[in-house]
Amino acid sequence: MIQYIFCFIGNDINELDELNIYSYPENFPFLNDKQLIKNFFLGQGLETNVQIIKNNNHLKYTISEPKAQVLKGLNIFSMSINQKIHVGLIFEQHDNPFDYREYFLELLNEYLNSESFSPFEEEINIENFLITLFIDLRRYGDEVVEKYPKIELMTKTNTIKLFLFGIDAAGKTSLVRRIKTGEYDDNFFTPTRKFNIEYVQDDNRLLALWDMPGQQNFRKKWLLGIQDSNIITFMIDAANPNRFEESKQAFWKILNRYELYGVPLIILANKVDLINNMSKDAPDEHHLSQLKTRLFETFEFDAIENREWKFLFTSVKTNFNIDTFIRYVREFARKNQHES
Repeated sequence: MIQYIFCFIGNDINELDELNIYSYPENFPFLNDKQLIKNFFLGQGLETNVQIIKNNNHLKYTISEPKAQVLKGLNIFSMSINQKIHVGLIFEQHDNPFDYREYFLELLNEYLNSESFSPFEEEINIENFLITLFIDLRRYGDEVVEKYPKIELMTKTNTIKLFLFGIDAAGKTSLVRRIKTGEYDDNFFTPTRKFNIEYVQDDNRLLALWDMPGQQNFRKKWLLGIQDSNIITFMIDAANPNRFEESKQAFWKILNRYELYGVPLIILANKVDLINNMSKDAPDEHHLSQLKTRLFETFEFDAIENREWKFLFTSVKTNFNIDTFIRYVREFARKNQHES
């Protein structure tokens, strides 16, 4: 599975300090290793003419034949663009990067030569370009390269894709961690800045939990991961009314998409442990009822149509109603399997 994506702009191995370096989902340590970068460039064959895959006078960008390298144990697969820009993928050691060759080429050509914008003119465009590539390639790896061998090993197993979305700081990644491990970490507060998939075996099903970061810059990428979802789950920070309107706008931008017509929905109003008069063992039902009324009025949940949906208060921290959420997921999963 792809772990990182990076981009080098520049190709003078004698001027590495002038190299512009970008990576996702974080600044990978090897990017500070000048000798490794120098070896990377030597492996790209910059001293020779590069074989061009997409060579057409009408194209803005030409893309070289991808090259696979193993440098200091890193499984790297990269391509040169106009012989000055280098986009690379870092895979797990056991992966065969050539499984991704055709799709990688197809994506690069589509993004670079079918779009009106230039992704390399501004830093924010470069970052968005890398995020988009990473998500598409990660999904391809999950659904094409990795999925079928995993399913074959699990007899009578069906995969249910649950896509979890919502603005940042709602508790999405903590929920995935709670479901995966049964644990909650009070120190686990770093905002999620990377796309993640976790698998949970549940009875005769393999539950694939797709978690996307909720910061403003990442929300446009939700649509890349939400495709082919069997269940969608929207999470709200119920203890932060100052962001209800922002959360509402993000919710309806997704829910009104044609691709999600009929996909069942679970709405989680999380962090009720932070609200006055509430605890894990004895939640204040009157307070909950008042909050539910406010949420329904603010988010206009009663306008939801063309799908089954459920609403639930939760606290990932105290494990409040997490079992009920799993029960809802199972109910929708059984219906999905029956319809299939």
